[in-house]
Amino acid sequence: MRWTFAYLAPQNNNQIHLMNHSPKLVDNDYVLGALKKVQDPDLGKDIVSLGMVHDIKVDGGRVSLTLESLAPLYPTEVELASTCRKTLLGLPGVEEVDLQTRFRVTAAPRTDNKEILPQVKNTVAIASGKGGVGKSTVAVNLAVHLARMGAKVGLLDADIYGPSVPKMTGVEGKIQLEDSGSGKPSPPEAHGIKIVSIGFFVDADQPVIWRGPMAHQALRQFLTDFDWGELDYLILDLPPGTGDIQLTLVQSIPLTGAVIVCTPQDVALLDATKGLKMFQQVHANIFGIVENMSWYVCPHCGERADIFSHGGARAAAGSLKVGFLGEIPIDIEIRIGGDAGTPYMAGGKDDSEVGKAYIDVCQNLVSAVKKYNHAAGSKGFKINIKR
Repeated sequence: MRWTFAYLAPQNNNQIHLMNHSPKLVDNDYVLGALKKVQDPDLGKDIVSLGMVHDIKVDGGRVSLTLESLAPLYPTEVELASTCRKTLLGLPGVEEVDLQTRFRVTAAPRTDNKEILPQVKNTVAIASGKGGVGKSTVAVNLAVHLARMGAKVGLLDADIYGPSVPKMTGVEGKIQLEDSGSGKPSPPEAHGIKIVSIGFFVDADQPVIWRGPMAHQALRQFLTDFDWGELDYLILDLPPGTGDIQLTLVQSIPLTGAVIVCTPQDVALLDATKGLKMFQQVHANIFGIVENMSWYVCPHCGERADIFSHGGARAAAGSLKVGFLGEIPIDIEIRIGGDAGTPYMAGGKDDSEVGKAYIDVCQNLVSAVKKYNHAAGSKGFKINIKR
């Protein structure tokens, strides 16, 4: 070890300091040891033990590596990458860091035979206790934003009697299906998501007058007779209420979890609570509640009005001990986009008040799925299909 003297001239007194000029050996173990101090903010574990660090290469003082996050690269993961860079650049001997990012969505554990949706990692039901709360609008916009984040996303319109997804996504009319090469048709695509709806097979003004068994069979065909391919998330837009279709889906597929959409007023919250407790009674996981139509800002005077009250969903989530995923305001542009077949989140308005609200809900949902899958896997928990 070589020591040299360095003469420094501080403001008040001249001092002589010993400086260690011995070169620090930078290798893979050195890098991994430092990164073990960096934790994933959602899971509370270090990124090395979580298997998020890959492709480490060291060339003198230059370190290159890949950070593989366990969810789409939303802002939390970007901040995590920044923390890794700062940590490594603070190490003696490290002069340059080349950090690449990618993501791998974790899959919910399952023990069924995987005949249903074999390549779908996560299934998320968007539900409500009553109609008119904007559940389909929320489902469509969350699916679109997940796809914009880089995830592979499907959207199943499970509202057999009142399908609205074709209108909202611009995929209206009877669809000419094409074989995917597997002997099954591929779902039509729009805005980066795969979509299936009964609305593709009936005229827009034709009512679906089916008894429960026929609706059940149609839903099962949507799940099994289409080649959904590999998906990170399949969003299921359920009909309102707590009827047969909800039970059919819960009992037919390996459901990762559900999201309850409601508006803030007491009447809507009562129905939302019933919907939430239905999932609990069939032992389905609840990711949380979304408060839709949470407030309105007048575009002319800028005054805010809580048309349906405000904060009721957050309070309900607290009392029911489930997550609260966020609040989405009323905005005329949401309605215009839905009517035009161009969902709000497809329009690149991420910096708007509505855009930020949807992004916040989407981030919280992705985080909840990620944490649930990690906890389920670490506990050896498996998702079973209840029949």
